[in-house]
Amino acid sequence: MAEVILRNVTKRWGGFVAVRDQSLSIRDGEFMVLLGPSGCGKTTTMRMVAGLEEPTAGDILIGGNRVNDLPPRERDVAMVFQSYGLYPHMTVAENIGYPLKLRGIRGAERERQVRAAADKVELGELLHRKPRELSGGQRQRVALARAIVRRPTVFLMDEPLSNLDAKLRVSTRAEIKHLQFELGVTTIYVTHDQIEAMTLAHRVAVMSQGEIRQLDTPEAIYDRPADLFVAGFIGSPPMNLVTGQHSNGVFIAAGGLRAETGVARHAGSAVLGIRPEDVTVAPPDAADLVAQVYAVELTGEAVLVTVIAGGSRLIAKADRAWRAEMGATIGVKLDSRRLHLFDAETTKRLNPE
Repeated sequence: MAEVILRNVTKRWGGFVAVRDQSLSIRDGEFMVLLGPSGCGKTTTMRMVAGLEEPTAGDILIGGNRVNDLPPRERDVAMVFQSYGLYPHMTVAENIGYPLKLRGIRGAERERQVRAAADKVELGELLHRKPRELSGGQRQRVALARAIVRRPTVFLMDEPLSNLDAKLRVSTRAEIKHLQFELGVTTIYVTHDQIEAMTLAHRVAVMSQGEIRQLDTPEAIYDRPADLFVAGFIGSPPMNLVTGQHSNGVFIAAGGLRAETGVARHAGSAVLGIRPEDVTVAPPDAADLVAQVYAVELTGEAVLVTVIAGGSRLIAKADRAWRAEMGATIGVKLDSRRLHLFDAETTKRLNPE
């Protein structure tokens, strides 16, 4: 196990900057998720840690040692890819044991280590099979076992669940989380899926355009997004974001929406944010906004109600038994304790921490 440190790391290709002056400290044994949309620099960052890309500037340290000039095989890291990267002509046992073969470990000792790694991911009964005989989830577990058997100081995982169907993603996600807890290996996990990030990470680095926009625990990022990008990216369904005017601690938007924010120091254009679970259906005479029903979506455990009034659109979460006709007039109420206020120009959060 080892701490991983990036110091003012930049990666350029010609005039394109993929990662910009990034500094990040990943603690020994931590599960760090790099989260963001395609092209944000998260995979490039991980590939620089692995040694598959060379930083244009800055330093990368693993276990206190600068590794910029070390080839991948000397960095003591193990990668798990989206595409599994299995050898089709080899059995599961041979795929798992391949790193040991390269190290010259043979015979009973290699077999023992392969069996131990396979048992950790529940593949002990499938060691004789070829990859084509396995499901997607089983192939991904073979890739995990091959990484485990190396006993690296750092795991690097690049979108490892992207090729799995929804049900397998959930079960394999739980397996990865338990495995990392059991092994205690420092892990860097790259994903565009905010559900994966929120459920797996000790901390999340939310990235956009080559920069870290917020680095914190999943709870803190969800409860206190640092800017409009993070607020809109984290959450499913996403946070309601309404543009309006703010002064003297009161936010006003088109359609009659009015909310007391408790933020006294800001005046001017602002964006009010509130999550759907903090917006409820209410009688019109007790509502913060009276609006028309735009859409009703049953998700199973709840009903998502989209309402619209004068250009202001909000999603509210109602009880799963709640129903209304499209176009009906209803009221919605905002939980004043859960409001988020952002400066419309800087996009930064205005609420006190």
